[in-house]
Amino acid sequence: MKWDIGLRLVACGLAALLGSACSSSRRSASGPPTAETRAAVEADREQRIKASAHFATAVSAEANRDLETALKHFIAAARADSDNESLVLSVAGRLLEVKRSDEAVEVLLRAAARPDASARVSAWLALAYASQDKTAQAIAANRTALAKDPTLLMAYQHLATLYAEHRQPSEALKVLDEAAAQPSAQAGYALGVAELYGNFGRMRPEDTEVLKPRIVKALDRAAALRGQDAALAQRVADSYKRMSEWTKAEELYRALLEQDSDLPLVRESLVDLYLRTGNADRAVEQLQAIARDSPANEQASFVLGTIAYQQKNYAEAERQFEHTRTLRPDFEPVYYELTGAKLALNKPAEALDLLAAARRRFAKSFQLEFYTGLAHAQAKQYDDAVKHYTEAEIIARATEPSRLGPVLYFQFGAACERRGDYAEAEKHFRRCLELSPDFAEALNYLGYMWAERGENLDEARALIEKALKLEPENGAYLDSLGWVLFKLKQPRAALDWLRKAVAHTEEPDATLYDHLGDVHAELGEGEPAREAWRKSLEIEPNEAVKKKLESAPSEPADPR
Repeated sequence: MKWDIGLRLVACGLAALLGSACSSSRRSASGPPTAETRAAVEADREQRIKASAHFATAVSAEANRDLETALKHFIAAARADSDNESLVLSVAGRLLEVKRSDEAVEVLLRAAARPDASARVSAWLALAYASQDKTAQAIAANRTALAKDPTLLMAYQHLATLYAEHRQPSEALKVLDEAAAQPSAQAGYALGVAELYGNFGRMRPEDTEVLKPRIVKALDRAAALRGQDAALAQRVADSYKRMSEWTKAEELYRALLEQDSDLPLVRESLVDLYLRTGNADRAVEQLQAIARDSPANEQASFVLGTIAYQQKNYAEAERQFEHTRTLRPDFEPVYYELTGAKLALNKPAEALDLLAAARRRFAKSFQLEFYTGLAHAQAKQYDDAVKHYTEAEIIARATEPSRLGPVLYFQFGAACERRGDYAEAEKHFRRCLELSPDFAEALNYLGYMWAERGENLDEARALIEKALKLEPENGAYLDSLGWVLFKLKQPRAALDWLRKAVAHTEEPDATLYDHLGDVHAELGEGEPAREAWRKSLEIEPNEAVKKKLESAPSEPADPR
């Protein structure tokens, strides 16, 4: 039993009884009281006293967890003073909560029989009837409520729900349209109508497109009527955002900030809006304002770091993540995001120190082992990298199988290749491609590894060509295709692809020029070969390339 709800209603019931005790003048006729009037007033007073006594006994029993006694006296209180609607509704709510709808109907019917009974009594009676599966009576009670108050949203909502639950969606929509057509000048009412349409949409997702214009129209009405009510305007803006009405939501949020820049959560809502619409720069503006107002807001700092990382501004990402870690050293995800930024800045030693700090603070996890593997790989400590990738795989198999993805196996394969374990490298690359057949980097890496070793050259060529279909202007993949063609004894075709690779490589690449030199040499083009090797050595010293350059025969001078 949910006793807490009953306890929360105690104050409401007591206030209702006190209000009832002060209302005897309302019940007496104007003019000097007659004996009959005095008798009626006295009887009325006695009934209220009796209701108060029952209510006090009920509250005491409820506090002592004696539900049956409490309900008995709550019912008696409602019967003794059925004019007191607050009391009646409080008791009816308790009865419906514990599924005693027959008694709820009884106390509500007594209150509804009064000539001046409010629309809310009829609406609650409808709820009680519905809990008894008396749909016709529930509909009729709701209609009575709306006849008394055409702007009672509770009645519209319940009526629409009844129709929807009984597979009459068109009737339910008519009820909501009826609510929308009411000429209320209250912004809250218009917002309530929008929310009713939204609730109906959650029940019937297939009607989303039909409902959206109705919801937006109701929100437009609420926005126009909102006045200076900031809380209501914020709810309208939030609703616009849920409907993907980004421009209208943004306008309202910005108007709220102009009205009061200290309103809670408005900037956060704008950040969410801008991130959803891909406007990272404006999100950053709002996050920076949040950070200025609240320098200790680690969430703002973390999101700023995330955006900076996505924009490849790794130094700023590092700064923001460092700040987040300072503010909240127990926030584990920031250690891995900061590691990623440090690795992007080619700081593997710092990344390893950071991960060691995480290891002292947090339990062993997939992320901890995986990022440690990445850091060791960047530091060219490939044996250590493989050890940590192995640990990451073991943890994932035991606790998080979803982590066994293509990125893990690609990095695993690359580390194995770098330490010369080509069979293991092939196994991991093949696993990566099973999970993600269009993983271009893995296609190229495996194909190039085979080309370098002169193995599986036809399959290597097919993999690299597939990678190029996915990324036609990738200089590394163009170089790989040229190199596998060279290994397939097609130097002239290889030369064309290597020249394309040079044209599509922003930063000069020593390996690419070494390949170019080898192809020119195979074609008997000595001077172009030497020129390519010289460029390779200018970019990166290499003894093997130096020996090729030194041993290459000079071309004879032109006799002319």
